[in-house]
Amino acid sequence: MLIGCITIALALLTFSSTPFQQFASFPEKIRMFQGSLSQLSLTMPVTATLESTDPDVAHVKEAVTSKKVDLRNPLTIQPGKPGEAKVTLKLGNIPVKTVDVEVLPELKVIPGGQSIGVQLHTTGVLVVGHHQVESRGKKFSPGEFADVKVGDMIIGINDVTIHNMDQVGKIVNEAGKQGKTIKLKILRGKQKLTVDLKPALEDKDNTYRMGLYIRDSAAGVGTLTFYDPESKKYGALGHVISDMDTGKPITVGKGHVVQSNVTSIERGRNGAPGEKYAQFRNERVKLGTIEKNTLFGIFGTMKQLPDDALTTEPIPIALSEQVKTGPAEIYTVVNGQKVEKFKIEIVNTIPQKYPATKGLIIKVTDPVLLKKTGGIVQGMSGSPIIQDGKLVGAVTHVFVNDPTSGYGTYIEWMLQDAGIDLRHQAEEKRRAS
Repeated sequence: MLIGCITIALALLTFSSTPFQQFASFPEKIRMFQGSLSQLSLTMPVTATLESTDPDVAHVKEAVTSKKVDLRNPLTIQPGKPGEAKVTLKLGNIPVKTVDVEVLPELKVIPGGQSIGVQLHTTGVLVVGHHQVESRGKKFSPGEFADVKVGDMIIGINDVTIHNMDQVGKIVNEAGKQGKTIKLKILRGKQKLTVDLKPALEDKDNTYRMGLYIRDSAAGVGTLTFYDPESKKYGALGHVISDMDTGKPITVGKGHVVQSNVTSIERGRNGAPGEKYAQFRNERVKLGTIEKNTLFGIFGTMKQLPDDALTTEPIPIALSEQVKTGPAEIYTVVNGQKVEKFKIEIVNTIPQKYPATKGLIIKVTDPVLLKKTGGIVQGMSGSPIIQDGKLVGAVTHVFVNDPTSGYGTYIEWMLQDAGIDLRHQAEEKRRAS
């Protein structure tokens, strides 16, 4: 009994000791960009050995020859070319932990902040509701009777691929006149279905109808997050665009972004988020395409950076684990097209090994922005977050009960959805070399 108590007490002392806690919190993996440095240190008498199939990937700055150093003194890992290496920690000659080191190619993009107009066209037409057709004294919805649901995407009728609402009306009316049933090809989530529907004749206007409310486009305003001058790719908004009636993400058929002009601001207050009011400017001049609408925003290509950028110089990006709590800035427009810089505080960072939304909690601290907007408002989504000269993320949501605060997403996930995959780039550079 006594021996057991002593053993437990010694274990508790060991686990609560500073060296053990340091060792337990030691990273399993370190990701680094070319040109950066990473320091590791422990108060335990542990030696570190750097191993790599390619010695040019990384080396220990303080011990280039032996590649072995006592971690009671800080160890600096200096990256070389993109690749992978391992740091093995040893107590004496006994390996106790291995840390993977991944060196990534340096990546710089131009931060945005410009107000942009969004013009989206769906893949097919989206069902946003049912309506009752009054036919021969009866009221009913043929679409509801055929089990067509709100949120379904009609991508084809009979053998015709559907792109817009004009096509639908012509096909439905023609089939009705011939007394024929039509076959709707439907996309419901990721499932493809075919349903039969018999159009009904509307007594009032003598037109055949499906009894469905449909929509083929959406429009709105948001903020550009980044532009990559090399690939011409961009990212904006920081969150998915959903249909206002169904609440479901819009599947993009085609779309464009245009410049927009902020005309006024409705200040946010507790319980009522504010909003930017903006007008599309030079609508015929398309800045770029919209090719994807994901959880992390809209993505596509642009021929060139939009006007009125705060800077045209690319800046480094930060990996999610490199973002820290403390002061930062956002770039956004609150009047006209002028991009301005405003102070915020990163209140909390949520560790994310895999893509997930709401990785940052931020708070607006800039007195000018607070006076003008009350904090974060709708239309500000996508505003780039800059910390220590690096692009770290984008504004995504406002807290309904506290408009001074909201969420942000890590820039790493937006880059990935834009097709700028850091791991893929590293692999390409390794192959090239």
